[in-house]
Amino acid sequence: MNTRPVLDSDKGPFALSASFNAEGSCFSVALESGFRVFSSKTGDEKLAREVGGGIGCAEMLSTTRYLALVGGGKQPKFPQNKVCPEDSLKWQIISHTDITYEVQIWNDATQQITTSVEFNTPIQRVRVSQTHLIVVLLNNVGIYRMGRPPEKVADYETVNNPFGLCELGKTIVAFPGRAVGQVKLFDLNTHNVSIIPAHESPLRALSLSKDCDMLATASEAGTLIRLWSFPACTKLFELRRGVDPAVILSLAFNPSATTLAVTSDKSTMHIFDLPAAQSTPVPQASEDHKWKLLSKLPLLPRQFSDTYSNCSIKFEMGDEPPSFGPAARSATLQAGIPGVPGGRPTKGLLSWLDDTTVLVVGAGQDARWEKFVVGFDEAGKRAVWREGWRRYLH
Repeated sequence: MNTRPVLDSDKGPFALSASFNAEGSCFSVALESGFRVFSSKTGDEKLAREVGGGIGCAEMLSTTRYLALVGGGKQPKFPQNKVCPEDSLKWQIISHTDITYEVQIWNDATQQITTSVEFNTPIQRVRVSQTHLIVVLLNNVGIYRMGRPPEKVADYETVNNPFGLCELGKTIVAFPGRAVGQVKLFDLNTHNVSIIPAHESPLRALSLSKDCDMLATASEAGTLIRLWSFPACTKLFELRRGVDPAVILSLAFNPSATTLAVTSDKSTMHIFDLPAAQSTPVPQASEDHKWKLLSKLPLLPRQFSDTYSNCSIKFEMGDEPPSFGPAARSATLQAGIPGVPGGRPTKGLLSWLDDTTVLVVGAGQDARWEKFVVGFDEAGKRAVWREGWRRYLH
């Protein structure tokens, strides 16, 4: 195995959230004082801006100089209705009425706000592309065509969505529907809407393949990951993370959609090899299956025969105070830091550099970047190993 030493051990300021751009080539980090942009390949800082207040969410537009910003943290840069005084550990409501919540489009070439969109309720997350802006509220998703100002295309009610679940692909947007466990898919070209009853319990994670022909979903139970085809919206197969409940932090297809990476709050990343163009998964050989020969016995519970990950590895969640730890298990409650997706610092966020290199990024006081390689070990078995890591803030 190839395990490189730590690249950088300096601790930096407190990171509220992290997000990869659409290509996965960069990740942006929202801070209590501004935002930064880093190279996904190396974890090196590419851009740092102090804006005189907290940014809860920073979404980079492709590889351009534009970012969508939402105020957040203890002293938000843009309007929020909760603040945390410097001499206090408790959030304080500053107003119940006449508060606006803003998404600001920042042009870093001029270091100015080019346009903004206002809302009457808190913003959970934003997604941005060259053509569209998606704004996620607790019970609503707004789809806008990029412009000055952005033009609203569609608006949908959702179940409680405190984690701001929303995936923006090249041609579709995926987000929770109006019923628990339901996924709604909006076609950006035709404006057609499809609905998938994905789970019986609230959704916790979503991911679209690069070509938008496959969707991965996980619920707050955290045991099963389901894969769906698009536009047919039929279930392709199920993958089992484990038997005991866990919080699924992130799902990500590799560029060719042959592998799915999954992270959970157990500090474990699972790698699943996906069968190509099949409606059922390729059976695992008995000697490779988690439960060996028990997987072939007919009357045992399904978890003995389900498809488990081909390999797994530990990643670093980072050391955090209890109040700023991983997001709560429940996908129906709203709490935590205003302006930050899920109300807690991002953990276990996944993206692929290529078909064999996967990244895991986390925010918080112990903000980390980790690079992993998926391949085969000396015995010819599927394996994943860490190639390098660093604390990216300094």
